[in-house]
Amino acid sequence: MMDPEVSVLLDAAAWRGLLQSQVQVELSERYNRQTDVALERHIEEMWTERVSKESWLFNGAKFRLHSFQLASPMNPSSSSVSPQNSRCTLSSHAPVLDGAEDQEGKLDNRQRETPPNKSVNQTENVDSVTQQTASALRQVSSTCDCRASKDKNTDDQEATALLTLRLGLTCYKDYLGTNWSCRVAELRRRGEELGDPLALLAQPLGVGGVLCTGDGQVVLIRRSQKVAEAGGQLDIPGGHPEPKLVCERLGQAVSEEQVSVEALQQRPDAVVAELFSSVCAEIRDEVNVPLSFLGEPVLMGVALNHTSAGRPSAEFYVSCSLTSDEVKKLYWEGGAEAQESTDIVFISRTELLQLDSSSALWSELCPSAKGAVLLYQSVKPDAERNQSKRSDA
Repeated sequence: MMDPEVSVLLDAAAWRGLLQSQVQVELSERYNRQTDVALERHIEEMWTERVSKESWLFNGAKFRLHSFQLASPMNPSSSSVSPQNSRCTLSSHAPVLDGAEDQEGKLDNRQRETPPNKSVNQTENVDSVTQQTASALRQVSSTCDCRASKDKNTDDQEATALLTLRLGLTCYKDYLGTNWSCRVAELRRRGEELGDPLALLAQPLGVGGVLCTGDGQVVLIRRSQKVAEAGGQLDIPGGHPEPKLVCERLGQAVSEEQVSVEALQQRPDAVVAELFSSVCAEIRDEVNVPLSFLGEPVLMGVALNHTSAGRPSAEFYVSCSLTSDEVKKLYWEGGAEAQESTDIVFISRTELLQLDSSSALWSELCPSAKGAVLLYQSVKPDAERNQSKRSDA
């Protein structure tokens, strides 16, 4: 199923999803955005202009997704492929779009927001590059064996780190000044001259969660008309992992501006923990379901939202021990981020597996939700065989 708004960058269908113990991160300043004096000046000018109009804007640190390594399903204990040789990386070998992997900018803590006032010319430029990049991604996907050999699950695979995410740091201000800049096509061309079309772009990584209740219903929330992007559309709970929270958990009292790669390198496992726990925190804050009722998050993969320059979002499956009626009751009591949505909608697992672009509901989904649906349909993380396997692990 092709949809110009969304594509799947990677999925973990070979293992029916990955647990926290199967994911690791590599942190380095090499994975930060490249820059120069002129670009920094442009970013500052854009930020000053936006803040003058929207004083509530918040500049927080974000993780920047540079690339990844995914183990071969045929030999998961072997070294992961390098970005130079992999056709399955976020690099010039796997172009990802004008703005490439950029995830939705965050305005306050874990809130998913994006600039509402992109110019018509800028939108047209992004749409043009989107079509070229989406085509390139499809060509890459056709030669990438990331989803092969689904029957290769073994006890050893359960305990092996199968996915490595290469992360740097970025921030919301840089996201506005690069991916949402009217110069984004130019920045991409300049990046190509540096060997990576995404080199100058912020590309913060987000998270989203397919939440399934005890009676087999998947939770969708209708976004408020007051949010900057996709107002009125159906979405899944989501936001961003927060580098500052990792530092705080490590006993480092720092401001958003003081968060450093060097500090995070001391405990990469804490970064992975934040990646997985952040999706549960979003569910708690947006749907008002206490963490004690949520199962262990299962990473299905990474999807790209092409309506916001191909930003990446790590999409998870999260089970809930409550029934849909119990979840609905909690939702209407209101959570910490209740203002971000106006309604809750439930769809059965069966309906979700059958959902496609010909379905009436599909047109109501925002791109981040579409990406999560595509990954759920491919990975099937709640399949009975996989559940019994994990229970024995």
